[in-house]
This record gives sequence, structure tokens and C-alpha cells, in this order.
Amino acid sequence: MDDVLIECSPGISGDMLLGAFYDLGVPKKVIEQPLIDLGLKNLYQLDFEDSKSCSIRGIKAKVENIDCSPIKRTWRSIKELILNGHLEDKLKKIIYEVFESLATAEGKVHGIKSDDVHFHEIGAIDSLVDIIGVCASLNYLNPKRVYCNEPMLGKGFVQTEHGKLSVPPPAVIELIRQKNIKVLSNRDSIEGELSTPTGIALLANLVDYPEPPSKFSINSYGVGIGNLKFPFPNLVRVYKITSFEDFSINHNEQISPKCEEISIQEAWIDDQTPEDISNFVEKLRIEGAYDVSYQAINMKKNRIGFSIQAILPIKKKEFFRRLWFDYSSTIGVRERTQSRWILLRRRGECSTTFGNIKVKQTLKPDGSINMKPENDEVLRLKLKHKISTYEIRKIIKDSSKKFKAFENWK
Repeated sequence: MDDVLIECSPGISGDMLLGAFYDLGVPKKVIEQPLIDLGLKNLYQLDFEDSKSCSIRGIKAKVENIDCSPIKRTWRSIKELILNGHLEDKLKKIIYEVFESLATAEGKVHGIKSDDVHFHEIGAIDSLVDIIGVCASLNYLNPKRVYCNEPMLGKGFVQTEHGKLSVPPPAVIELIRQKNIKVLSNRDSIEGELSTPTGIALLANLVDYPEPPSKFSINSYGVGIGNLKFPFPNLVRVYKITSFEDFSINHNEQISPKCEEISIQEAWIDDQTPEDISNFVEKLRIEGAYDVSYQAINMKKNRIGFSIQAILPIKKKEFFRRLWFDYSSTIGVRERTQSRWILLRRRGECSTTFGNIKVKQTLKPDGSINMKPENDEVLRLKLKHKISTYEIRKIIKDSSKKFKAFENWK
């Protein structure tokens, strides 16, 4: 069974993704069948055309709206359409999740209930075709894992049903925040909408790993062409790949705690204020120290000073050594190399009754997995729901469902 890698080049949209899946070999019948099952067949005309962007060939998905009805679709009506439709359970679930996340984001930024969202990104027939068609394509391919790279967003303004909106659109920003999506900004000087709400919603819900595997081979690929013209190719590639990542939790090297070398640097300082020490400790943490501890101590001439100890990545010991002399008043730093044994861990999110919660998994020596909610999430929920930390943790534990990793075991 292949894995799938979605390459945003530079951004992502639903129609480009649909064109790429078709070019990859997904039959048009597969794409249209769930649309027929939902009673939407007579509302659109879908065509796939050969196209080019900066001389790179691909497929452009074109949806013609032949729906003459003046009725605006809300998330409430689309929800009923999906839930009552004759779709297989797995496909119904992923279609529902994509639309729900998009409706939630749009409702948030417009200050209305998600059920009442009825603007272009949710109700237009081309968005319906794009989302349902992409979900059907991925369901047809049935990959073991889905990867993607970070999309770019663009800048400027885009014309919508409600007038001009800034780029990235508010719904894109909200989806990125909600789903903790990493984005790139080195081409944001390009005018234009590089990533649409529909495209980001599809990535947020269909991707298992938001970065390409470190090693893989390409078996086949498809190219979807966008409508906007840029000084660079505007396209999305979808690859069928064989990944050589080791995700097995039964592998001996992964079950056992991992041993690694770390650097310990420390100093005693008695001629800086507590505020200065606090700022320096924060600087160490921001720059990537694994951990920093400090405490007040009695030093020579009965002065009160601070003992500061930092646990650091071995590869960055020279960098941190300079920080001591640049950002503190110390005239000397003690340094040693040590070994430490650590359990493998990875960050992700888990579906609970509170919604999607950021959590951390650790892999025990016996192969079992321990999951713990991030403390910031617990504090946020405690303040929001006015219940104890113990109750928050218990509800999360009891209601936890699907875990979605943001990174590999490390």
C-alpha cells in the first residue's frame, strides 16, 4: 500500500488538489459518485483539462455552476445532506470533518454560529465538488499515511461574495490557529491568494504528518494547475510514495529508551539583578535549551547570587557558550558532556469532548503509549469551564478518541 505526499507549490486550493488526484489516476467516476449519491449531480458540470503553468503541464479541474436555485446553503443544510446521504461510513466521516472545520472557522471569524454559515466557501457548488471529490479520491487511494509540506499564504486582497478580503483570508488564519498548521512565509511578498480556505481545510483534516518523510521513493504523481498566474509555477503535486520512515512501535530501537549526549553549562552570578537573571534564563529557553534551572545562593563576601544550570543540545554548545558571555555578566562557565536516557515522544492532538486538544505521547519500554494533555491546554480549559484540573484531565482521558501526530517519534 502506498503513502501519499501532497506538495504545496507554493500554496493549496481545492480545485488544484482535485486536478492533481485526477492526474494521478483517480477515475472521474470515483470523484463524482458521492456527489451523485448526495443528489448534487444536476447542479454542476465537472471537466478536467490539460493545462500548463510556466511551461509545467498538469490538469486543471473546472466546475461550472448550473444550479439556478437562489437558495444559499448553510452548514446546517449541508450537514443534513451529508449525514442523510448514502455514503460509506469512512468517506462520510472525512467529508463531514472537512466541512465542519471550515464552517467552525468561518463562523468564528464572522461572529456567527457555525450552523448559520452560508457564504461562498461553504455553500458554493464548486467548493462542494472540490471537497467531496478530494475526499473521495483519497478514500479511493486508501494510503497508509498522508504527508504534506508547509503551504505558503500570499498577500494582498481577494474578491469574495462579501467584497474584498485581505490575504490570507480570516478563515485561513483561524484554521491554521485551530489545527496548529505550519506555514512558510518567504514568498509572502507575492501578491495573490496562494492558499484558499478550502485547500487549508482539506490539509488540516486529511494529512497525518505535516512534513515530508526524511526518506522516500516516488512511485507516481499527478499535477493540478491553479487559475492564478504568478512568476513561478502555480501548481499542486500529489505523489504516491514508498516511505522509509520507521513508524513501528515494536522496533527494538524504538521500544528501548534512547541514549543521547547532552551538554551541561552552569555559572554562579552575583552582580546582576533578579530581573536581568530572569531575562537571561528566558533567552536560553527561547534559543532552544532543553531546560534551565536557577536558584538563589550565598556567595563570597556574603552576597546573594544565582546558580544557573542549562541542559543543552550537544550540537549547540558553542552557540550557548557565547550566549553566557554576551547576555550575562559571568566571567566563566563550567561545561561538561553527559549522557541521558529519554523515552521517545511526539506531539499531536486528540479529539475529545472539549474538541481537539494538544497532547504529548511517550513510548514506554514495554511498547505501551502514555498520553498527556499539554499543561497550557489544561489551564485554558480550567479557566473556560470553571472546573478543577483533576476533572479536566479525567474528562480528556475518558473521552480521548483519534490521535493525530504533528511529528514523528523522536
